[in-house]
Amino acid sequence: PNYDGSLKEPEVLPAAIPNLLVNGASGIAVGMATSLPPHNLKEVVDALVAMIDNPGITLEEVMRHLPGPDFPTGGRLSKRGIREAYATGRGSLKVRAKVRIEEKGQRPMLVVTEIPYQVNKASLIAQIAALVKAKKIEDIVALRDESDRQGLRIAIELKRGANPQVVLNQLYKHTALQTSFTVNLLAIAHGEPKVLPLLELMRHYLDHRKEVVRRRSLFELKKAQERAHVLEGLLIALDHIDEVIALIRASEDATQARQGLMERFGLSEVQAQAILDMRLQRLVALEREKLLEEYRGLMEEIARLKAILEDETRLWGEVKRDLLRVKEKYGDERRTLITEFEESFNPEDLIEDEPMVITLTAQGFLKRFPLESYRAQGRGGKGLVAGKTKEEDQATEVFVADAHDDLLLFTNRGRVYRLKVYDLPEMGRQARGVHVKTLLPLTEEEEVAALLSVRGLDGEGYLVFATERGLVKRTALREYQNLGAAGLIAIRLQEGDRLIGVALSDPEDEALLATQEGQAIRFPLEEVRATGRDSQGVVGIRFKRPGDRVVSLVTVKPGEMVDLLSVSTRGYGKRTPLAEYPLQGRGGMGVITYAVSMKVGRLAALLKVRGTEDLLVLSKKGLAIRTPVAEIRQYSRATAGVKVMNLPEDDEVASAFAVEEEK
Repeated sequence: PNYDGSLKEPEVLPAAIPNLLVNGASGIAVGMATSLPPHNLKEVVDALVAMIDNPGITLEEVMRHLPGPDFPTGGRLSKRGIREAYATGRGSLKVRAKVRIEEKGQRPMLVVTEIPYQVNKASLIAQIAALVKAKKIEDIVALRDESDRQGLRIAIELKRGANPQVVLNQLYKHTALQTSFTVNLLAIAHGEPKVLPLLELMRHYLDHRKEVVRRRSLFELKKAQERAHVLEGLLIALDHIDEVIALIRASEDATQARQGLMERFGLSEVQAQAILDMRLQRLVALEREKLLEEYRGLMEEIARLKAILEDETRLWGEVKRDLLRVKEKYGDERRTLITEFEESFNPEDLIEDEPMVITLTAQGFLKRFPLESYRAQGRGGKGLVAGKTKEEDQATEVFVADAHDDLLLFTNRGRVYRLKVYDLPEMGRQARGVHVKTLLPLTEEEEVAALLSVRGLDGEGYLVFATERGLVKRTALREYQNLGAAGLIAIRLQEGDRLIGVALSDPEDEALLATQEGQAIRFPLEEVRATGRDSQGVVGIRFKRPGDRVVSLVTVKPGEMVDLLSVSTRGYGKRTPLAEYPLQGRGGMGVITYAVSMKVGRLAALLKVRGTEDLLVLSKKGLAIRTPVAEIRQYSRATAGVKVMNLPEDDEVASAFAVEEEK
């Protein structure tokens, strides 16, 4: 009954389809909430038909017909999480916009054609614009809503040279281009709220639909039987029409006529009344044939309905036919693409893997900035300002690595730490940087002595260490696989010695050690026995002059056709073929590699080059120059070379590095 008991109202409407699944539902009550995603009508019907045909069907079999939700706004849906949501009735699904990458002139462009369910387009555009304004996404130069009656279209124009996939990942992470849809299949079952797994929800609907069809069949059977009963009376009357007319004419009123018909022909009151209500046109022969045809049809329908009610298989067949009729009339194709994609992003998905310049000062200030900040200059240029340093602070390292590389930082205490290059603060060329102790748990007297970039620590190679006093050590890279935030012991250093370089090598490689007084030795690394992390190494070079020290470590392949590029503290440089350096045993004094003098200064760095690179030189006062290696002439070992960088009298070269020439 309704609120005042005057009427009866249905508790459940006889839905032809499971509205909960097809249209979805959401709502919040006291202490509970429901959230059902919409599904494709054709797929839902196919799944229900499969369950009718196979009552013991499994979830995997159902999901062949119903693979997942289908949102009216389209988009892309992650496969991950769908099965769990269907199996338990709870879960979370990731939905993404459909985005394609186009080109507009020389610029890449992201075009959004479908957005996630329940996302407002205007709010999404405002969200993207806010990120651009806040400089959280820097590669977007234009944002337009180009939607029309043909459909949705949001155009996101990028800078020339920008990586559209990285920008797209940033948008997925920070905007509603990727959203989560919470699944909570809470429904009223038998008068009580209950979280229903998909199979149970479908079974409830089919049981409901079976009962609806059973009641409908009973109702239709009753109506058909009532009509057939009336038709039987009419046909009897038509067979005895003259007697019926005479009986009616002889009666004083309708009640007497009705009673007379019932007694004379054995009719029921309903049949007798139908005869009295019959119009005279029914007396013609054609009308009698129509009544007879209707009666035969009703008897067939009665037989059909009785068969449905008496046979459960036929009852389920009727349920199936009803579903298929709805599918045929209203079904359409799926709009949401179900696919596999990474639902969460690590920083490497959001950061361009571009070459970065890493600088370290004597006082431990560290920073990175894009290599493209330096344009190539001619040999002998004055350079650009690479960073502001205090008068007493000087740059000690310039290093080039890709943003996704692992940066290994080796300290004066012989420990090693690891940072991702992208974890270093990105700053402008002239910025000072941040102190390394804000990034690493260094002790008070510990400082970074050497840097090395690697792409992962699970390779088969070796790390080669060189110290200022000429010691070398070789340790397998895999011994550093467990390198965590607390760091690991990398090398045991003698008192007063310091690490000057670390390189990645293969067992067959050769090493070159170069000293500030211009000596260099080349020897096979197989002469340096591989040892564990907590060892100090063996003698690699002996010094010819007291006070000399090693400044560079270089590794080469046997027979490699390369040059060794020498750079002096006063900015002079030259290239010398590797073949001019004889292969010797380790522990000797080596050969001359650079003609040291007051004019050119001492040797600052020895680098391996092929002639296609650029040379990047950094001074202690923060000046930097980038110049093509090919512009630096070849000279023999015992020479000083040509001016590479013009330096003030109170400045000198701190570090040098060879970088791949930009295409």
